[in-house]
Amino acid sequence: MNAPAAPRPLANYSPSRRAGDFVFVSGASGRQADGSIASDVGPQTEATLRRIEATLEGHGFSLAHVVEAQVFLVDMADYAAMNAVWNRIFSDPARFPARTTVAARALPQPELKVEIRAVAWRRA
Repeated sequence: MNAPAAPRPLANYSPSRRAGDFVFVSGASGRQADGSIASDVGPQTEATLRRIEATLEGHGFSLAHVVEAQVFLVDMADYAAMNAVWNRIFSDPARFPARTTVAARALPQPELKVEIRAVAWRRA
């Protein structure tokens, strides 16, 4: 996959860390390297999951290795649109990650509607 360059983090943290058989992906968003952000939650969710996918691929993992995720939505009215994208990307019932979706008052940039963090596991 040829993902666009990742945007610089807005603070001092690692976008991801490998610890043995696990990769922990920090909260990712659909913010592009040029700073642009899609206006709707569906495209933001797609871009966010593709960013996570590219991050995992950098560690030799894939979305199929995601065992847990936390989704943060600014507006729970966006749940159905986010979930539609999620269900298209995570469509194998044998590999559904555990997931929590919660409302967040705000995200670091006002245009952001969704942020996702993930944990991936693969026996080395």
